[in-house]
Amino acid sequence: MAYTAGDPILDDEYNTFVNASSSPFGLNHFAGTGALNYGLGESAVATVSAGDTINASHWNTLFTNMSTIAGHTGDTLTSRSAVSAGDAIAIKAAVAADLATLAASVAAGSPNTSAVTTSSTLQAPASSSTWYNSFTTQVSATFASANAMRFFFNAGGKIRIDPVRTGNGGTDGASGKDAKWDDLYNAVGNFDILSTTCERSGSGETQDSFASSTGFYDLTTSYQTLLQLSDDTYPYTANNVKFEAKLNASPGSSTIITIQITATDGSADLTFSDPSADNTAYRNGTHEHRLISVNTTTGGGLANAYAPSTTDIVSNSTS
Repeated sequence: MAYTAGDPILDDEYNTFVNASSSPFGLNHFAGTGALNYGLGESAVATVSAGDTINASHWNTLFTNMSTIAGHTGDTLTSRSAVSAGDAIAIKAAVAADLATLAASVAAGSPNTSAVTTSSTLQAPASSSTWYNSFTTQVSATFASANAMRFFFNAGGKIRIDPVRTGNGGTDGASGKDAKWDDLYNAVGNFDILSTTCERSGSGETQDSFASSTGFYDLTTSYQTLLQLSDDTYPYTANNVKFEAKLNASPGSSTIITIQITATDGSADLTFSDPSADNTAYRNGTHEHRLISVNTTTGGGLANAYAPSTTDIVSNSTS
C-alpha cells in the first residue's frame, strides 16, 4: 500500500521516512551517521516494529527532528503542527519532498547554513624576512575521527587559507613588488575548501587555474591543484600563488587534510620603477600563509558541532 490520502500509514512506510539508506533517503541517513556526504552525527530516530501502530508520538518525533535539521541547513519545510493522541490519522503532506530537500542540502555541504563560526588563526607559517625565489608551506588539520571529518564538511565546515604579507622587502619600506604581492593576496581573499567545492572570496588578477567544483569529497592522497593566481601587471606577471590539497586516506576514511601553498617570485631580478620606493628591493618581505577553520555550531539546533582537533605546520621553506 502506498502512502496516499485516505489510507493508514504502514510501519514500513514510516520506517522508510526514518531510516532509508538509499534514495529517497530517510532522516537517519542524512542526519545520523549516514555515509560519505550524508550524515551530520545526530542521534538516530527509532524505527517501529512490524505491526506497530504509527501514533502521534512517532509523527512528532519525526517532524521535530526534520525541523531541527532544517534549522541548521536553512531550508523551509512544509508547515505542519504537532499531532496529539486521539487525532485522526491523516496523511501529512510533502514528508518525502521535505526529506529530499534536507538530504540534498546535507549532500551539498549545507551551503545555506548560518550556524558556523570562524576560528582565530590556527597556524601562521612565515617566510624569512627577505626572499626572492619561492615560499612554500604545508599546513594540516586533523579530526578526531573519519566521521567527525565528514560531519564537519557535511554541516558546512570549511578549511581556510588566508595569505598575507606582514613585512617589507625594501630597506626603506614596502617596495613596488611588496605592493603587488598585496594586490595578489587580496585577489585571493580567503581561500576555502568546502564539502564539494572550493572558493576564493577575492577577485581580479590572472586566474591560471581554478578547480572550483573540487572539494573535500573530490580530494585524494596526492596533491591536486585547486587554485593558481598570477599577477596581471608587468613586470610581475611571473609572480603567482598556488593552492593544493590532499587527504591521508580516501574521503570517508581520512582524518587529515593537508594544504600546500606556494608563492613563486618569477620576477626576482626585476625592480619596480617608482622613484619613491626602494629600487634595489628585488627581495620580498615576510609573508604568512595562515590556516583558519570555519567550524560548525549548535546555533541552528543541532546537538553536536565539529571542528579540527589539532592543526600543524607540516613544512615551511623559503628560498
